[in-house]
Amino acid sequence: MRVLRRVLRVSAAGMLALVTGCGGAAVSAPQPDQPDQVPPAPAPTPQTSAAATSGLPSVGVLVDGDKHWCTASVVASPKGNVVATAAHCADAGTVGSMAFAPGFSGAVKGSYPYGTWKVRAVQTDERWSGDGDDSFDYAFLTLEPDARGRSVQSVVGAAQPDWSSGPRRRVTVFGYPDEDHNPGNRPIACTTDTRPDTELASDVRIDCAGFWTGTSGSPWLADYRGPDHRGRLIGVLSGGDTDVASTAVLFDARARALYERAARA
Repeated sequence: MRVLRRVLRVSAAGMLALVTGCGGAAVSAPQPDQPDQVPPAPAPTPQTSAAATSGLPSVGVLVDGDKHWCTASVVASPKGNVVATAAHCADAGTVGSMAFAPGFSGAVKGSYPYGTWKVRAVQTDERWSGDGDDSFDYAFLTLEPDARGRSVQSVVGAAQPDWSSGPRRRVTVFGYPDEDHNPGNRPIACTTDTRPDTELASDVRIDCAGFWTGTSGSPWLADYRGPDHRGRLIGVLSGGDTDVASTAVLFDARARALYERAARA
């Protein structure tokens, strides 16, 4: 069974070493979505099980010292320095030592193809931080520039947010299952359809196998067509009782207020 709404602080067992320092070799990366010059590719066929993928440069993991946990992704912002994840994921780290590693993959020490960005500030709703209300299990993190002074978005691109999505969308979800179920620490992805969650009015649900612990914070990208057409970020994976059933809180005006706070931090 998997319960993603509450996670323990990460243990060292089975986790990978974090490459010291920020930055890294310069890598050509896609930029934030631009107006389409040609019609996007057709929507992918819905899946019932996630599959290994080469990943998306703007999606990665949260890291702290020699540990990594949870998934996070870059959301477009004026300064290019904001990432979205689940609030319970942000709670598992410490500002000042926690960092974001986009495009992470690989067994043992792993690979940091785009470097790392330190977390400067964390924004969570007081109804989460004070009451643990699962209707607010999302967070926006403000990142420092890397050692070369670059914003994360300028290096790996970003998805545009959607603050008013309906509950029925076709989404592509990228995530990093924990090492017990994913020894190579490779990203997975699943394209499937959302529907309202019957247990929590704020949430939508997908049924797609393979989203084990570690995929909390995974971006739900509506109308994704590929790295050059990432669609819209409508929420992040926050809950689920098994690896098949996963839920996300739909972003709304309250989420937007947190995002704007993170963009100003």
